[in-house]
Amino acid sequence: MRLASTKTAAALCGGFLLAMSVPASAAVDAKLLDMLKANGSITNAQYSELQAELAKDQKDQQIARQAQQESNEQIAATAKKTTELSTFDQKLAWAAKTQFKGDVRFREETVHNDGVPNNKDQDRQRVRARLGAYSEINPQVDTGIRIATGSNDDPRSTNQDLNNYFDKKQIWLDQGYVDYHPDAIKNLHLVGGKMPQQWVSMGDIIWDSDINPEGLSVSYKYPLSGSTELFGSAGHYTLKDNVDGEGVQFKHDLRLYAGQLGARFAITDNLKMTLGGSIYAYDNDDDITPGGTSIPSALAVNGNTPGEQFKLYEGFGQLDIGGLPMPLSLYGQVVNNKDASNDQDTGWLAGVKTKFYGFAVDYNYRDVQQNAVVGAFTDSDFANGFTGSRGSKLKVSYDIDKNFALGATYFMANSDYTNASVNKKDSDINTLQLDAEAKF
Repeated sequence: MRLASTKTAAALCGGFLLAMSVPASAAVDAKLLDMLKANGSITNAQYSELQAELAKDQKDQQIARQAQQESNEQIAATAKKTTELSTFDQKLAWAAKTQFKGDVRFREETVHNDGVPNNKDQDRQRVRARLGAYSEINPQVDTGIRIATGSNDDPRSTNQDLNNYFDKKQIWLDQGYVDYHPDAIKNLHLVGGKMPQQWVSMGDIIWDSDINPEGLSVSYKYPLSGSTELFGSAGHYTLKDNVDGEGVQFKHDLRLYAGQLGARFAITDNLKMTLGGSIYAYDNDDDITPGGTSIPSALAVNGNTPGEQFKLYEGFGQLDIGGLPMPLSLYGQVVNNKDASNDQDTGWLAGVKTKFYGFAVDYNYRDVQQNAVVGAFTDSDFANGFTGSRGSKLKVSYDIDKNFALGATYFMANSDYTNASVNKKDSDINTLQLDAEAKF
C-alpha cells in the first residue's frame, strides 16, 4: 500500500509537471486529465477538482488575452490619433501664420474739366476689390500674393468702371513677392517680385499709391538710443526688357535704381519728426532705336516733354505734434529732376492732417512742373494724372462702424497739359469722389 501510494503521488506530481509544461490549450489539458483518471493516477474527486481549476485557468487566460488585445488596439488607435493630430496641427500652424486681407470700395466720381468743349462733366461709378494672402513660410521667409480689379493693366489704378451691360470684371495680379529677413541681421529685408513700395512716401506727386514696383529691394532699420531710428532702402526695378531694341542683355533694359535714407526721432515727448531723402534714377530712358531715331518714351507721358529723361532727387519730412486737443501732423516733399530738358523741373507738396470727433481730415497743396516727375507714375487722380499742374486736395473720412468707412475727396487742380484741353492751355479740373469702403 505504501508503494502504491508512492506511485500514485509520483504519477500525480508528474501529471502536474506535465500540465505546467504544456501550453494552455483546452484540448491538451482536458486530454491529460482524462489520461490521469483512466490509469488511476487520480480519483474522481481529484479529477473533478482539477477540471474545475482548468476551466477557471482557461477563463482567466481568455480574459487576459482579450485585455491584451484591447490594449493593443487602444495603443494603435492612440498612435493613429497622434499622427492625425500631428498632421492637423501642422495644417493649423500654417493657417495660423497666414493672414487674408482685403477691401471693397464703391465710388461715385464726378470730374469737371473746363478744357472740355461745352464744359461737359464726367460722372461715373467705380468699384475696387482687392484680396491678399500673406503667409509666414518659416521664421525667416514671408510671402505675399494679392489680386485686384482694374479696367486695364494701368499700374496707377485698381478701379473698375461699372459699365458695359453687367459684364464680368477683370482680375489682375497686383502683388506677388518673397520677403527674406534673416535672423542673423534683425530688421533687414530682402524682397523680390512684384512688391509694395519699399520706400517711405510723404506725398503722391512722385508715386501713385497704387503702384507696386517689380524687381529686387533691400531695406534696413537701425534703432539708436531712445526713440531714434535710422531707415534706408535700395532697389533695382525692371520696367522694360530690351527697351532700345539692341539686344536682350541686362544692359539694354529700361531700369530704375532707387535709394533712400532717413531717420525718425523725438524732439520732445509730444514732438516727433521724420526726415529723409531719396534718389530715383532711370537707365536707358532715352528710348533710342537702333537707327538712332528718338521714339516716345513710355515714361515721358501725361504732360512730360516727349523723350524726357529722369533722375529725381527728393527730400521729405513729417512733424507729428501730440499733447493737443487733437493730433496734428505736418508733412511735405520736394523733388527735382536733374535730367530735365528745360527749367520745368521742380515739384513740391505741403500738407496737414488731423482727427477730431471721429473724422480724419487730410489737406495738401502741390505744384508740379511739367518735367519734375515721371508722368507715368504720378498721382492718377489729381488733374487727371497730369504733370504741369497745381492745386489742392482735401480728403475727409469717417468710420461709421468697425472696418467700414465713408469718405469724400475733392481735388481742385489747374493743369497746363491736360489731354482734354482744346485751344486752352490752362484748364481747371475739379474732381469729387464719394467712397464707401469695407476692409477685412
